[in-house]
Amino acid sequence: MRILVVDDEEIKRVSLVDDLTAADHDATPAVNGQEALDLLIGERFDVVLTDLRMPDIDGMALLRQIKDSDGPHPAVILMTAYGSIPIAVEAMKMGAYDFVTKPFRNQAILPILSRIEDTLSATLQGETPEDENRSVTEQRIVGTAAAMQAVRKMVLLCSRTDATVLLTGETGVGKDLVADTIHNLSSRRARPFVKVNCAVFPQHLIESELYGHEKGAFTGADQLKKGKVDLAQGGTLYLDDVDDIPPTLQIKLLSLIEEKFFERVGGSKRLQADVRIIASTKQDLLAKTADGTFRSDLYYRLNVMRIDIPPLRDRLDDLPPLAEHLLGRGENGSEIPLDRDALRLLASHSWPGNVRELAHALGRASLLGDGAVTAEALSADLTPQQQVTANGGGDFHDTILRTEQELLAGALREAGGNRSAAARTLGMKLSTFRDKLTKHGLD
Repeated sequence: MRILVVDDEEIKRVSLVDDLTAADHDATPAVNGQEALDLLIGERFDVVLTDLRMPDIDGMALLRQIKDSDGPHPAVILMTAYGSIPIAVEAMKMGAYDFVTKPFRNQAILPILSRIEDTLSATLQGETPEDENRSVTEQRIVGTAAAMQAVRKMVLLCSRTDATVLLTGETGVGKDLVADTIHNLSSRRARPFVKVNCAVFPQHLIESELYGHEKGAFTGADQLKKGKVDLAQGGTLYLDDVDDIPPTLQIKLLSLIEEKFFERVGGSKRLQADVRIIASTKQDLLAKTADGTFRSDLYYRLNVMRIDIPPLRDRLDDLPPLAEHLLGRGENGSEIPLDRDALRLLASHSWPGNVRELAHALGRASLLGDGAVTAEALSADLTPQQQVTANGGGDFHDTILRTEQELLAGALREAGGNRSAAARTLGMKLSTFRDKLTKHGLD
């Protein structure tokens, strides 16, 4: 491929051109953004590899001008210092293909170039990998709410890069599904997806579970054991409930992310880790850094690309398609019906357990209802304390609006009129809470 290397730092620019040429690419140097633009006018390049921080025309300005130009655009890869990662993520939203964090080994660019080659090859053959990935994402991550559209957009961005991803949201919102989708759309999909539930293991076992141990490392360690990092080599390591990792082990996780090396318990040999890390949390990690229970440097290393997954109560309009998706088909291949009264009952529930609770309730109701989901069958799981009246008349959307209004008013009463406290009670952003108060005339 023809690659334009743009960097005002001579040593890095020259070494990149040399290494890319040695890897059978046609690499051309440019000392700044203006020289790059001049070259792009007269020549065709498949890839522009540019530094983010440069005088005059920086990497972001170069990206904008490339995207605003006519004709086919080269793929843009940004080179950025760690502190500028949020800008690099915004650049990906604008159309950059990927980014790498300085300092990096020049060889780290090669897998990204390989992915670009695959995309170019598929496009020439009339295939559209991006469209296929978008279709897969829409099938797996269901919902038309704006928050869910943002989730799908971020999933597609994350699938194009090896950057660390942090998934946030309450228990049961579907963080596991999002992590699995990112992996299966990424270039690592042919390699393992290994999940570690950090909340399950006691403190003295989580280190061995993650990194493995040498024979004789402790009492009962009668043979070498490979850890989850070993098992995930070449693939994705998913750290579920990373907020439960004890402070004594957080420094080792930080080292794994930064240096891509680890040591087994009881061992001294440094082993290389070729893993992409996705982490999830049910708690506010930034708040945990403030109280000293979570390392701030680890938080920022995890929070490179972030996906906030909303609770089900904030997207009740998604209940019909979501229920249909979760129900799927019965054993005989026929659709499992969901009657109107059942939908009203679903809309009246506050769903503290989110999508996981919904899936359980629908599965149980379909068994009790002999293949159909009825309000009577659902009522076995939806207790009166958790329901607003489901028999108050009106259509599905009226029920949703009435339920939302009562939840807002109830939270305000419990918080003594304090909007910030009421928003926290409902797990909403304050701005969203205020908008909803205005919508329902409660402001």
